[in-house]
Amino acid sequence: MIKSMTGFGRCEVQKDSRKFTVELKSVNHRYLDVNIRMPKKLNFFETAIRTLLKSYANRGKVDIFITYEDLSQTQVSVKYNAALAAEYMKYLKQMEEEFGLENDVRVSTLSRYPEVFTMEEQSEDEEELWNGLKEALEGAFTQFVETRKTEGENLKKDIISKLDLLSEQIGFIEERSPQIVAEYRAKLEDKMKELLADTQIEESRIASEVILFADKICTDEEVVRLKSHISHMRNTLEEKDEIGRKLDFIAQEMNREANTILSKANDIEVSDRAISLKTEIEKIREQIQNIE
Repeated sequence: MIKSMTGFGRCEVQKDSRKFTVELKSVNHRYLDVNIRMPKKLNFFETAIRTLLKSYANRGKVDIFITYEDLSQTQVSVKYNAALAAEYMKYLKQMEEEFGLENDVRVSTLSRYPEVFTMEEQSEDEEELWNGLKEALEGAFTQFVETRKTEGENLKKDIISKLDLLSEQIGFIEERSPQIVAEYRAKLEDKMKELLADTQIEESRIASEVILFADKICTDEEVVRLKSHISHMRNTLEEKDEIGRKLDFIAQEMNREANTILSKANDIEVSDRAISLKTEIEKIREQIQNIE
């Protein structure tokens, strides 16, 4: 199924006391460009996150936002530095003896001395942490892919409708081309009769001029190639994986043929249709830029 490069996904998972929330969004980009914002505690998993995403997306600028909460009461603990407390007491005792001061230090006073008590964060079980994070990532990535598929189907329908319009324009050019030659022949005959009056007109000379004109404005090859490109694009839209670059190349070739038709146009109606061809092809190329 065709996928857009525009998508969004979100998932929240709570495993015991751990709560993980993952959100991601993407826009079109030539390659897969990933930006991850998450707590420092989860930085260890950055490579694993990028690897996991590659199984869900191949192209696009993807921003991932991860939040983590530990709802337990045991995430931090108090650490008592007995050696440092003894060091403080030793020097306080020394000050008492040297200066004849009263040693009025209480436990509550000593506990406030720097580094006697410190808060220490408990180490996490990395495997359990990853299992919870991975579940949230997979949930968000799955939703992300579904939104890309939905948008991709909308893009596909729009492109097909534009290809139908291109086919109509090409059909008109095919039908109009012989008429242009016939009209040119009639005008040429009238002009020569006017100039030569009663003199006999050489049919071979008229035929020669008409052939030169027809050859100059002939777009048969361009029309055939353009119809082939349209068919190729329709078939490509039914393919599954990474068709964006391929579609873009086909659109470039379609535009090349439309330019040639416009340059050869010697008729206002054909010129108008050729301009319409270029306009619709450009719209198609804009849509293709969003396809993975």
